[in-house]
Amino acid sequence: MPIDTAITGGTVVTSERTYEASVGIDDGEIVAVGAESSLPEAEETVDASGQLVMPGAVDVHVHIDDQFSEDSYRSATSAAAVGGTTTYVDFAWQAWTGDMSLFEEEGTLMEGIERKKEKGSDALVDFGLHGAITREDPAVFEEIPEAIEAGVPTFKMFTAYEIGLSNGFMNRAMKEIGAADGVGVFHTEDDSVCQSLVEQRKAEGQTDATHFPGSRPDYAEAMAAEDAARMAVEAGMQYYGIHTSCRKAADILEYFEEEYGSELLRAETCLHYTTLDDSVYAEQGNRPVIQPPIRSEDDVEAMFEHLEDGVLSVVSTDHCAYTLDQKEGGAWWEINPGANGLQSCLPVFYDEAVNRRGYDPSFVVELLATNPAETFGMPEKGTLDPGTDADIVVFDPEETFTVTAEDNESVADYTIYEGREVTGRPTKTYVRGELVADDGEVVGEPGHGEFLERDCPDWD
Repeated sequence: MPIDTAITGGTVVTSERTYEASVGIDDGEIVAVGAESSLPEAEETVDASGQLVMPGAVDVHVHIDDQFSEDSYRSATSAAAVGGTTTYVDFAWQAWTGDMSLFEEEGTLMEGIERKKEKGSDALVDFGLHGAITREDPAVFEEIPEAIEAGVPTFKMFTAYEIGLSNGFMNRAMKEIGAADGVGVFHTEDDSVCQSLVEQRKAEGQTDATHFPGSRPDYAEAMAAEDAARMAVEAGMQYYGIHTSCRKAADILEYFEEEYGSELLRAETCLHYTTLDDSVYAEQGNRPVIQPPIRSEDDVEAMFEHLEDGVLSVVSTDHCAYTLDQKEGGAWWEINPGANGLQSCLPVFYDEAVNRRGYDPSFVVELLATNPAETFGMPEKGTLDPGTDADIVVFDPEETFTVTAEDNESVADYTIYEGREVTGRPTKTYVRGELVADDGEVVGEPGHGEFLERDCPDWD
């Protein structure tokens, strides 16, 4: 019998090598990678001559349809599909009450998981969830095994904002998560330092966005990262540091990884910390206000140094979809922090890494697909191995385009990459063998995306 699809004539890119080969797809899985002549007959043949054939990107840090993002699952997954992201991991919130919250009353972690699964019913790409612990209620510890059983083995904690947890409570949580073989995911900024500096700038009337980075300094990030990493290793819990933005924090993580190994500590940076520096605040005002802030040119270089040496092993987006009226028209402390990036991540990072810095395309696949899938318990993702999900991106490395918000599938009506000329663009995106985006247009059916029940990852 013929297989469903053969992608022929392209250059296959994995995390380990780049080579000429064709890819066979049947019943949602990759069934063969090799010479075109070795593939079975296919009902459809896609000519990928002159293009790269890569695993779809796996973004393990996004915010969708909650207090940190106006995107629905349909709009966010449309942006993901067009941009070459075939899987992402969102956050399921333990409901809390407060100024930042959309919830009217407190709720459980499992309720948050079910709430986000329901919102994902019209997703175009596959998605998983992190459980987000927002309150110092020991009852949440009883939910950790239940969440893991439901396919949510990773748990986010904040050291800042009204949902920031004390070191004492996090220490207890880490022991519980570690005992269950889960992973702790941490937003690390020292809240007291940041709040003091914010209040100082308010008092001095420093409303311009150029004053924002100094309110959340690199040392505040490093301080909190050191505390959290220390508690994690003492608890024997796998630690994942999100949105590492600066040399000081990355150097702290380097110390712990050298001392305890990547089987216990791993970390990411984000697209914006690898492609932009703090000059964006003078150029764009409030639009790039993100926490932690976009930092200095030296910090950008530090991100690549630590991506090379493996201290940082993933690049994510921290996608937050807001509209211009939520970002402009007030002081930087009055607007919503965050920026959209799902649609831009693969082409912008590819252009930065390969075209501007001379890395091999395998470097991009490793950081945007293979490593995040392996780190977060998704063995069927981030690879082109036969028997795994046919999540595939056909990517034209020669096509040059200019990033503009006019092309956004997200509800966000701006992009912090506006006007950036990029060479390299996804032309086709497949999720489990189904074409969901073709030449910049969404062609998939809402609801094709599925919730991924993830396993506890084994970093050994």
